[in-house]
Amino acid sequence: MPTTAPGAAAVMPAPVRSPLPQSLVGGTVAVIGGSSGIGLAAGMLLHSLGARVVLIARDPGRLAAAVDRVRAAGEPGATGPDPAAVLGVSADGGDEDALNAAFDQAGALDHVLVTAGSLGGLGPATEVSRDQVRSAFDGRVWGALAAVRAAASRLPAGGSVTLASGGLVSRPVPGIASLVAAGSAVEGLVKALAVELAPRRLRVNAVRFGVFDTPLARGAMDAGADEAGDRKMAAAGALTPLGRYGTAEEAASAALFLMANTYVTGEILNIDGGAHLV
Repeated sequence: MPTTAPGAAAVMPAPVRSPLPQSLVGGTVAVIGGSSGIGLAAGMLLHSLGARVVLIARDPGRLAAAVDRVRAAGEPGATGPDPAAVLGVSADGGDEDALNAAFDQAGALDHVLVTAGSLGGLGPATEVSRDQVRSAFDGRVWGALAAVRAAASRLPAGGSVTLASGGLVSRPVPGIASLVAAGSAVEGLVKALAVELAPRRLRVNAVRFGVFDTPLARGAMDAGADEAGDRKMAAAGALTPLGRYGTAEEAASAALFLMANTYVTGEILNIDGGAHLV
């Protein structure tokens, strides 16, 4: 049970509960960017545990398909999670008003995961336009801050917001300066917000994701969702320390850890299969 009302100043320490994912059972998690990739995988894992899941994404068609997939993750049998405990809300993750409306529709809220983002702003620093740089920051930094602003007054003590960063922040390559700058800003925001929201006993963390086999990564690598694309991803992944790219589920499980452990805040959790070591 929460020790404080959502949005109120904390008068008690952060709650203590099991740090295992099973502690998420019965809670409500909003996943912004939940229609594909890591966000969708997180929704499926959460629902399979018995959490209530609210998927938030812009495209209504993709969102409806994602809701069906998450509901299916709770099956088989009547003993599984209630399929009705999955809600899809169409909203732009960078629109604070839309997020407030989505969270109002969701009702009780315990955790928020933000995986929405884009690869906007790609190009050499000497050639990228100001609008492209602004797009990169709007999509990642403002999107992250908008989610925190909308969620902060709704979350109970021990609640959390988990943001997404990327492995290229620590291992940049040419042509991604804007993207690296935006990712670095998100990581700085995590630390600042963890301190700012600590009196409410709210937690803010981020996962620094490496390359995972998701639609976004396949698009960036020109690898389709067919056998040829599978071979291309396998060949590229073979060059990594573990010999393959991670799955979306492996990426999503890191976010579940950060939600479940109420003694983790202000952290950047690196999960890249050891790519940062080479």
